[in-house]
Formats: sequence, structure tokens, C-alpha cells
Amino acid sequence: MIDPRQPLPVYVQLKNLLIQEIVDGRYGPGDRLPTEQELCTIHQISRTPVNRALTELAEEGIVVRQRRHGSFVNPGWIPPNTAASTLKVVVPEGSWEATVRAAAPPELSLDIVQVGLSDLRQVLVRAVAEGRGPDLAIMDSVWVHEFAASDFLTPLEELDADWVRDEYEKDFIEPFRSANKFRGRPVAVQAEADVAGIWYRRSDLAAVGHRPPRTWDELAALGGALARRGTTIPLTLPGGAVAGETATYCLLSLLASNGAGVLGHDAVTLDTAAATEALTFLRELLHAGVISAESVTYERHVPIHQLAQGQASMAIGGSYDAPALATAASLTTEQLLDQFGFTAMPAGPRNHAATLAGGMVYGIFRQAASPKLSMRLLRAVTSVKALTRMSQDTWQLAPRLTALQQAAQQSAFLHTTGTMLQQAVVRPSTPPYARVSAQLHALLESILLERREPQPAAARTADMISAITGLPVA
Repeated sequence: MIDPRQPLPVYVQLKNLLIQEIVDGRYGPGDRLPTEQELCTIHQISRTPVNRALTELAEEGIVVRQRRHGSFVNPGWIPPNTAASTLKVVVPEGSWEATVRAAAPPELSLDIVQVGLSDLRQVLVRAVAEGRGPDLAIMDSVWVHEFAASDFLTPLEELDADWVRDEYEKDFIEPFRSANKFRGRPVAVQAEADVAGIWYRRSDLAAVGHRPPRTWDELAALGGALARRGTTIPLTLPGGAVAGETATYCLLSLLASNGAGVLGHDAVTLDTAAATEALTFLRELLHAGVISAESVTYERHVPIHQLAQGQASMAIGGSYDAPALATAASLTTEQLLDQFGFTAMPAGPRNHAATLAGGMVYGIFRQAASPKLSMRLLRAVTSVKALTRMSQDTWQLAPRLTALQQAAQQSAFLHTTGTMLQQAVVRPSTPPYARVSAQLHALLESILLERREPQPAAARTADMISAITGLPVA
């Protein structure tokens, strides 16, 4: 704030303030600064100190002044303190490092550490416990509430309230905005989105004269036709704890297809008729030979590999499987959709089907050495341009409406999955999510191994989740 009572001249105060805002990333390279009149109004000062401040900034090469167009941050100017700062960023293995580096402002120095997805949560927890948390990390969205409850994450309003108000709240898609808030404040930003569904081999469906299933009845009929034709595995899925979160994603997508869920705002909602119907349908597919009890032993990558190699005709998974499926089938991503298709999880009898959505998020940690610079990086990697490019490169969905629309114009797959996202629900948002997920693994295994009947299995799991979360069973 500029104070005329200070001994420092007003134009110097304004000049220092503008430099700090540029360093913090409020105005990035090439951005236009407020006009002289706007600066006068914002800071309640006369035009003379404003003009002098902008003139000196131009003389020092910090801004470029263009007649009748305004003053712009010089893209070639590197703030001295920024050049010396290195942000520590933790990302999962895969394309994430390339995504972050492609979007990062060139003047930011990045130390990016790649971690296997199965180890990522533990690595982040251990780093914070040892007082060496990263500046910014990419993590599974289901960890957000756990990390926020432990005070790992910085509420974004503390770093840039204007960006939260003007961009985050206006352009980022529900239900991700709400899911990434803790106690009403955003603490993470969706990095990408994916939707659950069924991948299928086009030739196998054509051979039995079926189209992609839209209902449970159609899925059962298709699975039966494939089984009679001699298909080794008509429908494969990650069915147990060894598949980790992928198994939970699968079960939740089946529940959502019949309008069922696990947690509401104030109660456990698993012990319902809709959930029992979903589990009963899964058991019926097992008895019909459409799915195999052996799926409880599959690691998360196995179903997609079975589909790619022709051992299975269909696989329950997510839109995120596209690159892995292309690689396993020795296809380019451009060739993938000639041989394989992806459709939403078929609707259950209650006709309240919703698509399950998931994905990874960006979070700035409380232990960040450079929180303002971290926020600058976060804004860059979640810009419309960066998210559009990420979506086109990876086939993942952009979590911003503007970027999603731009990417969908160039890709039929992104258009289809983006449409599915409009009816999306997300995985339960709760601090003890990891323990909730473990109970869902156990529930899925109990159905596939026929250890319990569907309704008692759902009731027992609901009681266990109630004990974990402290919420009553609805």
C-alpha cells in the first residue's frame, strides 16, 4: 500500500510495488500493466508520480512502453531474486515433468523430482514430516482433504485472492472446484481430469453383432455373447487391493452408474438398495462367466494389457488409460480409436447414471520456500494455453471450461469424454480417504470371491466406513 506520509517518495513506492507484483507473478512476461489513470485510481495518487514510476521502469528495462497501447512487462527481464530461486517440484512418473517444464515461465528454475505413483503419497508425507516439503507437488485428488486437514497445503487465497476470484471460481469446472476446497477454501487446483468407462475392442463387438452397451442389461447380453463365442475374458477389471486406487475407481464407477455412492455430506450412503443392486449385478456377471474371480489378483495395469493383447474384449477403466492402451497394443494414439472404443459406464435400472471423474491436482505446500513463486508457477501450468496443450498431448481432460472447449474442437475423443464429464461425480472427499478406500477394496473382493452376499457386504462396509469417518450410516 502506498502511503504519502512515508519518507520514501510516492513514485518510488509505486515503482517498488509494481516490481514486487511482477516478481510475484501478478503480471507475467508480456502482460500489460494498468494504465496511468487506472494506477491513479487504484492507489489514490496523482498522475505525476505514476508517470515517473513507469518511466523509470522503462529506462531500467523492466517494462516496455508502447504509445497509445500501454506499459508491458518486458519478457526479457529476469528479476534478480527470481533468477536465484529454484522451486522444488514433485511429480508422478510419466509425462508430468514435460508438462510442467513446457508451461513454466522461462525465468523460473525448477528442480523436478519424479516419483512412482504407488510411492507418491508416502514420499510427500515423509518429506513434510522431515521438514523438507516441496514448493509444489502433483498428487492424487483424493489426498487433498487428508493433506489439508494435516495443514500440509497453503490455501490459495493467501497467495493470490484475485486469481482465485477471477479465474478459479469462474472457469474451473465443477465438481472439481468444490472437491478441492477444504473448509470452504481452495487448497488445490485440478491438473487434469479423467472419466470412468469401458474400453472395448471394436472387432469383437462387431463379431457378435452388438453395439457398445448403454445399460446393464445390454452389458450382460454382450458379455454373454462374447463368452459363448469363446472369448477368454469378456470383461476384465481391477478387482482387488493389489490394484490399489484403480480398484476403488472401478467400484465407485459401477455404484455411480446406478445413482449410488459411499459418502454424502453428513452420512455414509453405501448401505442402500441402489448400492446393493450394483453389487448384485457384479455377482451376476461373475456367475455368467463375463468376469473372472481371478481379477482380484490383477495389478492396476493388467486389465488394459489383457485388452490390448486380445485376451479380453472389454475392460473397465478410465479415459486416462488411452496412452497405456496405445503403447501395449503397439499403436500410435492416432491409430488407437480405429481398433478400440471407449464408452461411459452403462446405466443401471434406476436411470440415475453418473460418470465418475478423477484426476491429479497441483498443491502448494506450507513448507514451500518460495510460496509466491510457486503460485506463479501454478498459474502458468493451469493457464488456458497450458491446459489446452496438455489435453491435446495426453488425451486427458482439461479442468477449465475454456481449455476443455478448445481441446475438444480438435479431438473426437476429448469431445466424447468432455461430454461425459458434464454428468460427473467425484470420489469421496474426506481426510481418512486412504482407509475408506481400503474398505472398498475389501468389499469388491468379497463380492468377486463370494465371501458375502451383496447386501450384508454393503452393510458391513458401511459400518466400517462409519467408524473410520465418524459419520452415521444413512
